[in-house]
Amino acid sequence: MLFGTMTTQDNQLTIGGRTARDLIADHGSPLYVYDLALIKHNLRAFKTHFSSKLFDTRIAYASKAFLTKAMVRLLQAEGTSLDLVSAGELHTAIAGGFDLSQALFHGNNKSPEELELCLSHGVGLIMVDNIDELDQLIERAAASGQVVHTLLRVNPGVEAHTHEYVITAKHSSKFGESIYDNERIAAIMNRYRDQSHVVLDGFHCHIGSQIFDITSYLKTIEVMSTFINKITAQFELSISTLNLGGGFGVFYTDGDTPMDIETTGRTLIRALEEKQITNELSIKTLIIEPGRSIVANAGTTLYTVGHTKRTYGGKHYLFVDGGMTDNIRPALYQAEYSADLANRMTDQKDTHYTVAGKLCESGDVLIRDIQLPAANPGDILAIYSTGAYTYSMASNYNRLLRPAVVFVEDGKSSVVVRRETYDDLLRNDV
Repeated sequence: MLFGTMTTQDNQLTIGGRTARDLIADHGSPLYVYDLALIKHNLRAFKTHFSSKLFDTRIAYASKAFLTKAMVRLLQAEGTSLDLVSAGELHTAIAGGFDLSQALFHGNNKSPEELELCLSHGVGLIMVDNIDELDQLIERAAASGQVVHTLLRVNPGVEAHTHEYVITAKHSSKFGESIYDNERIAAIMNRYRDQSHVVLDGFHCHIGSQIFDITSYLKTIEVMSTFINKITAQFELSISTLNLGGGFGVFYTDGDTPMDIETTGRTLIRALEEKQITNELSIKTLIIEPGRSIVANAGTTLYTVGHTKRTYGGKHYLFVDGGMTDNIRPALYQAEYSADLANRMTDQKDTHYTVAGKLCESGDVLIRDIQLPAANPGDILAIYSTGAYTYSMASNYNRLLRPAVVFVEDGKSSVVVRRETYDDLLRNDV
């Protein structure tokens, strides 16, 4: 499947008007390539279809998916909020010139430094994870004389049918507090009521990632509506904001059936509007935090094919010049991808391969089963939908260099992250 401005011309894959072969020639291999037009399209689609006349809406891009200064500048230009989760992400947002009053700050174990940075730079909304963190924030806000707006992260206990490692709303999750832990929730609500420097605007919940079933979100709205009404009545607190998190699934392989942005946005808006109309809920702002669904399909990783090898055990390997250092997801949670030989797009796919990298790990496999044309050294392998959690999770294992990142649009490519050099590997050595 091709995405955005991808096309096949003269047996060559093109992205944003540039062939994969030319991109490799100009910028080296491996290479992260982002279709800038598709990112813009996705951002604008969320803003268009996730809107209501009954309440305000905010799209907060989940920066953990992919964040660079160039991405920050794009988000600022598109008028999107930004979801941050560390001092490093905050530093990147500052360097990119982002308006931090439109930023949200997450984390289950925020450091004193991170809380101070949030206060000193005027981060608009802080997600409180637990009562200890709330106490730290109250102390710091009081000392600085500031009023800080927060959401409490809670677990609604809604089951999301996805990989165990990316489910986040179970009652045993490390994130947030269970809405069914009445004693703990009461203690937190009372703490909010007993002081004036940290304001509870509402609640944040996030049920997981790579979710295709919209009913999981509809169930979450139902559960959270009941919970918000209970809290409002019991503690006489004004709850104005609900954050449903993200996790909207995207296409990786033929087994994936994601909902489009328009359907997702309108379905969620309609469900919450019905709650407002029937007076089952009264909120002023609804927030979602898409990340993967904005950048995943816009990203393609280009590799150069080295050798192929058929083992005595029956495996037919195709080796590329990268691997788990530039995409850890297959090794981490068995993520699956689709791919093509980018310089031979229309050749017959008559050879079965396992695509493996060059790292000293047996688990360094990018694609376990795929049909491709019989590959030759120097062919270019394009693995699709690598825009999320690849660059963000890249490493220097085996002292490999992290690839460059380029944005491509209208036949032009621009480097937004330069390729590492060997001297970069020694930068922090003493």
